[in-house]
Amino acid sequence: MQHGWEMMPWYGMIFGPIMMILVLATAVTVVILLVRWLGGGSGAPFRDNRRSSKAALDILKERFAKGEIDKDEFEEKKRLLSD
Repeated sequence: MQHGWEMMPWYGMIFGPIMMILVLATAVTVVILLVRWLGGGSGAPFRDNRRSSKAALDILKERFAKGEIDKDEFEEKKRLLSD
């Protein structure tokens, strides 16, 4: 009578670890997606960057309107923000 690994066919040594990795990868993916869903993550990080640049441009316009910066400085900073 054979016990343990002696009963396992040769391909079990290949497919066993592969299946274990697939199960772990699936579990990690499910956890990540669940955390994003519960946390309200948008999944689009570039969307926030565009809002930040618009906010920066708005701040720049306000500073120009208040007279804190002159036209040349405004144009230079506006060009830098658009790059």
